[in-house]
Amino acid sequence: MMKEARTNVSFDGLGIAPKILEVLDRLKFTQPTPIQHKAIPIAIEGTDIIGVAQTGTGKTLAFAIPVIQRLSRNKGQCLVLVPTRELALQVNEAFREIALLFGIKTVVIIGGVPMQAQLKVLKKNPRVIIATPGRLIDHMNQRTLRLNEVEVLILDEADRMLDMGFKPDIERILKFVPKKRQTMLFSATIPGEVVSIGAVHMKLPVHVEVAPSGTAAERIIQELFIVKKEAKKKLLANLLDQYRGPVLLFSRTKRGAGKIKRLIKEMGHNAAEIHSDRTLKQRREALEGFKRGKYRILVATDIAARGIDVVGIETVINYDLPDDTENYVHRIGRTGRAGHKGRAISFATPEQGNDIRNIEKLIKTALPVSEHPELPREKFITRTVFRSSPRGAAKRRSKSSLSRKRW
Repeated sequence: MMKEARTNVSFDGLGIAPKILEVLDRLKFTQPTPIQHKAIPIAIEGTDIIGVAQTGTGKTLAFAIPVIQRLSRNKGQCLVLVPTRELALQVNEAFREIALLFGIKTVVIIGGVPMQAQLKVLKKNPRVIIATPGRLIDHMNQRTLRLNEVEVLILDEADRMLDMGFKPDIERILKFVPKKRQTMLFSATIPGEVVSIGAVHMKLPVHVEVAPSGTAAERIIQELFIVKKEAKKKLLANLLDQYRGPVLLFSRTKRGAGKIKRLIKEMGHNAAEIHSDRTLKQRREALEGFKRGKYRILVATDIAARGIDVVGIETVINYDLPDDTENYVHRIGRTGRAGHKGRAISFATPEQGNDIRNIEKLIKTALPVSEHPELPREKFITRTVFRSSPRGAAKRRSKSSLSRKRW
């Protein structure tokens, strides 16, 4: 369970039952994070919630405490939908620390695990079901899992689920969940599609937001290097020698992640990779090895942007900028967690000025540009656009492709 940055208040006075407060004290959770402080009292009342908070702010505990309190007093189940296998396992860990003390069993329903093993756990009547949409529908199709007893539905990282194309699956699942239920939606950003889900499937939800959508964590030092593609390797080598703590490095593609990991190993560093082409066993080994210090560097694609809960990541390196601008916030949110300071370093080629401007627009601040003494100074370049009549346009376009302006 994440031990996040605390506020000056306590868990007292939020409506939490004394027995759960005892457990929180035992686990040394004495002060709630802002999202926990705002969301827990509303959730305990049974009200629908749309919760917005940047990554690493304790959203899981914000819904886990009210769910456990409700299930400890009433019958029924809770269904938690998440976008990735890693996040499902992370959420399960947070639930189990408290739920098992109340005799509440949990189950994780994800791909990459034999159906038979999940059936074995389902026969024990778990009351908290944590699932990715695809594997949950597999069970529904085989009639090995019914959702008629679900009293609480959690949509965790809903924007990420929509980005991954899960909207049809979510809509289908919602048809089998009782309409008389409490629904809580938690996310780092709230795009239009998420708002529409709230409007259609929730009952007068209370909107709880502790940081503007798209806000980057305050304790993270961000910097940008403008570097030619062929110079990225040399810059990376210098930075890995400079920053000796745990490093999470993001690649745009799965193939690129493998190449970068091999490159890092050639530099003499221990590294692992995590992406969707790796089996669940390989991904878990890589993540656990990173947590324990077996691997100092973890190379990941965006599948890991929200599925990694590791306190103490010193540096996040965006070796490649994300395809989706909003993923920048989720990536860098892996550092600066639990009150620790963090650093996020991004590599951008001279042609990626527009991508950086989009990121700066999202986070509402300019990224400080750094230079390395061993690399030539680079600047962003933009293509000059000529506006004219169609006549002679082809000739002008050929010229404009060679005409560039530096800024």
